[in-house]
Amino acid sequence: MTDYDLLTAQAEALLESESGYLPFLSNLSALIKDSMEDVNWAGFYLLRGGFLVVGPFQGHPACIRIEIGKGVCGTAVKEMRSILVKDVHAFPGHIACDAASASEIVVPLQDADGKIRGVLDIDSPLKARFTETDQEGLEKLCGRLSGKICWEASGPDLFP
Repeated sequence: MTDYDLLTAQAEALLESESGYLPFLSNLSALIKDSMEDVNWAGFYLLRGGFLVVGPFQGHPACIRIEIGKGVCGTAVKEMRSILVKDVHAFPGHIACDAASASEIVVPLQDADGKIRGVLDIDSPLKARFTETDQEGLEKLCGRLSGKICWEASGPDLFP
């Protein structure tokens, strides 16, 4: 079972040293994958030009662009809510980036003004891997952190 209080404290410590979205989300994806059991993909999709575009992640190669309203990630953005899927094969319109994934949880990331900037996406090869406790813990994590991230970038969209 994941200790979400510890995970949040570790993530906050990472954010103290770097608030730019790219370096912070890169480290956070690694921290999440290392902290959660039975996870085969942990990462972020960022809202860019009306699409979700793959951002920092840990796991196998992923889908590059996802339309808003498509798949679990796109549906989470369209509906502006977290989505916990116990069996991805039963989710209408699921996008299979990794055939090994059987369950998924997606949590929207909002900036300090409430604007959605992307989503946290975590996959597992086990059906029903994620619980309501996971959803609550990840929502708390994202809620405490995403409003503090510097989402504006300069240059080639790498660092703020």
